[in-house]
Amino acid sequence: MSMINSGNKELDEKIREYLDYARGLATAKRVEDMVLQGRYAELEKIMMKRLAFGTAGLRGKMGPGYNAMNDLVIIQTSQGLASYIDSQDSDKSFKGVVIGYDSRHNSRRFAELAAVAFILKRIKVYLYDSIVPTPFVPYAVKKLGCLAGVMVTASHNPKDDNGYKVYWKNSAQILSPIDKNIEASILKNLKPWSLSSRTSLVWTSPLCFDPLPEIQCMYYRDMNVESFKGSNDGLDPPLKITFTALHGVSHTYMKKAFQKVHFDDYVAVEEQMVPDPDFPTVYFPNPEEGNCMDLSIQTADRYHSQLIVANDPDADRLAVAEKKVDGEWHTFSGNQVGALLGSWLWKNYPSDLKKNPESCFMISSAVSSKILRSISEKEGFLFVETLTGFKWMANRADEMMKQNKHFVLAFEEAIGYMCGSHVMDKDGIQAAMHLSKMATVAYKEQKTLHHLLRDIYLEYGYHTSKNSYFLCYQEENMFKMFANLRNFKGGKAKDVPEKSDYPSSLKSKTMTYEVKDVRDLTTGYDSSQPNQKSLLPASKSVQMITFYFTNGCEMTIRGSGTEPKLKYYTEMIENASESDWKKVDATLDDMVEAMTSNWIKPEKYGFLPRPK
Repeated sequence: MSMINSGNKELDEKIREYLDYARGLATAKRVEDMVLQGRYAELEKIMMKRLAFGTAGLRGKMGPGYNAMNDLVIIQTSQGLASYIDSQDSDKSFKGVVIGYDSRHNSRRFAELAAVAFILKRIKVYLYDSIVPTPFVPYAVKKLGCLAGVMVTASHNPKDDNGYKVYWKNSAQILSPIDKNIEASILKNLKPWSLSSRTSLVWTSPLCFDPLPEIQCMYYRDMNVESFKGSNDGLDPPLKITFTALHGVSHTYMKKAFQKVHFDDYVAVEEQMVPDPDFPTVYFPNPEEGNCMDLSIQTADRYHSQLIVANDPDADRLAVAEKKVDGEWHTFSGNQVGALLGSWLWKNYPSDLKKNPESCFMISSAVSSKILRSISEKEGFLFVETLTGFKWMANRADEMMKQNKHFVLAFEEAIGYMCGSHVMDKDGIQAAMHLSKMATVAYKEQKTLHHLLRDIYLEYGYHTSKNSYFLCYQEENMFKMFANLRNFKGGKAKDVPEKSDYPSSLKSKTMTYEVKDVRDLTTGYDSSQPNQKSLLPASKSVQMITFYFTNGCEMTIRGSGTEPKLKYYTEMIENASESDWKKVDATLDDMVEAMTSNWIKPEKYGFLPRPK
């Protein structure tokens, strides 16, 4: 376009480059319209910064430009990934890659564009011909012995988002330096190859196969569903479960799972059963959020269900709610479900392996409850803590299994659970089946999941958490807040703060809580270690500080890597009698209120409260 004239030579060149590369693609017309309308301020935002490729691959809003999810960015990313794989493995034409996609807008097209890049590099492609849960991609990478996997999904993000999630040959999400190497390869392959947008090549290519029939068969077999069969027998009335797919991919797959276990007493939430990329019944398609369970509760009350299980749109997460004795519904936190699964899986673990518990291990992330650590201290298995995210937990599990250790469970408080080693990522379907089995066993014993959780706390200590977030649309303000925590007493700021630079106490209206230690995973500082260096890897790209108090409380404040959120995670652990649990809860509530007002200071930094 000759009329491009923003007054910024570099921007003009980027616009021309984009229009050249995106010729024939839908977003080219949108950029041309923006130029004709003189919307150069908007063009600068979408052209001058590229959507970053990292350990989670890509995730962002769909739209035109380099800083969004669109056909050209997918083509460039796939060309870079295909070229990197081509340079790394001589068996590419035999081993291949797996590609899956969810039910969001453009997901199938993005998956097909990715497949074209691999086919043009003569790399075999296992492309699912219909929407699938995210766990089906890492599962297939392992089962088919593939070089990599790609899942087109934005998980529980808003409807305008999409993503490109990459798994490596060990079937876990990529870690550095692989992500950096792929990013470098993308930048070397920005110009679209000939035929790169010709998606008609995909299903006619002899290199492209649909693995769904084979993978489904193996998945349900490996889920060990035989051990669940008949679990509802003998219950009068039988346990009835209400299930929601939250407008996502999982209804067909959960229905099949329930059929495999001969569990017929489940009810689907009809309004959320059919995949719909607009998520019409929810404000935000995340079952952790306020209104997401409303229709499930209404359905459960209508059909007299005792239990609700909910998947997020790509079925890798699981939310659980149970009707209490008083008729009220309680939605379990991710930490509580992690406690239930940890106790259940260990109780039912093969007896020959439990004879040597030190050969078995469980994992949770640094921001999750330490309930697995407490269970491990009594039962003798190994407990491992990792950085936040299943990319860290799955890769750590893979390393330990190569050392002949037996993996049991990994979980994160954000309702993610990896039960066993068949799927090296969180899996909401497998977790739902374990919860269903657990609930039926409990109900046969005239107990509920609440009773089981109470028994866990009585045996391993009371663990109470309070986690939430603030919306943060001005990232620089979040950096200012963290800088204040690292230089709380003023003076000249240091590159690596010392313990005296952080808050030494937290004052509420009635109490002063003393800080025992500080771990800063942005700078790598940890006052509890002899050398003052954290055991977990540090990263300057993520803001994250944990405070350990003398009363046993742990508080972590962290900036989200994928959403405009400032998150906090808190936990109190007490070997207290049940009659004292409310006091422990009250103490944590007091500390969280004090942390919010004295450290986070949302009014000062412009953070917005979590939507209700």
